[in-house]
Amino acid sequence: MALTRCVLVSLIIFLTLSPTSSSQSIIQMIPKEETHLSSDGVSGRRRGIDLYCESWKFTVETNDAGFWSRIPDKCVDFVKEYITGKRYSSESEAVADSALAYAKSVGLSGNGKDAWVFDIDETLLSNVPYYALHGFGSEIFDESSFDEWVDLAEAPALTASLRLYKGLQELGFTIILLTGRAEFQRNCTGINLQYAGYSNWERLILRGDSDHGKTASVYKSEKRKELEDEGYVIHGNSGDQWSDLTGFAVATRSFKLPNPMYFIA
Repeated sequence: MALTRCVLVSLIIFLTLSPTSSSQSIIQMIPKEETHLSSDGVSGRRRGIDLYCESWKFTVETNDAGFWSRIPDKCVDFVKEYITGKRYSSESEAVADSALAYAKSVGLSGNGKDAWVFDIDETLLSNVPYYALHGFGSEIFDESSFDEWVDLAEAPALTASLRLYKGLQELGFTIILLTGRAEFQRNCTGINLQYAGYSNWERLILRGDSDHGKTASVYKSEKRKELEDEGYVIHGNSGDQWSDLTGFAVATRSFKLPNPMYFIA
């Protein structure tokens, strides 16, 4: 009898606590797009997109992504916040710190042949003002509009690279600039560099007529080989693309700056 009474009481309690047909079920299915905000005001869906884009950016920087022409559509806001925020400048500063630490360990000959090679776009000069008007890499590259931007000679310096550039000069390195820009852009490029604070480079190498049609990796490798044939020792090389750094006649140490906006083979 006591056992029967306990079962009856338990059944009454269960029925009392159970939801009616019109009440919300205790067990709920998670919606396809989670929009609940956490304490920091970021939705679960946004966190998922940021995680995806962070992983995509990782494959870009490690050169695992291979050839790509545009950033993923859902990563536009991510790239914009990265490029215009503190992380891009912080990571660029970290690269500059590593490069300077290495440079200070190099024993220079003092004969003027101890070279450091720099790329220009997204290495010394920042074209973020241009890409801010063109989707931060979400649009197919338009050479004509970019050339018009280059002609303005208004690209600001990448602060970390300017610090590295001046530090290398103080240490006694010979600075050589090797860019994929065309020879007809020599004047505006030189003006822009000086406007941004760069000066006293040894040589500014641009694509000549015979260089058009070559991949950046081949073109820049050939120019580095020519420098070596002239007796230069390329101790360091800084660029934002793997094609600035790889190939043949490579530097003793190469330093890759971040750039999730575009890819150049």
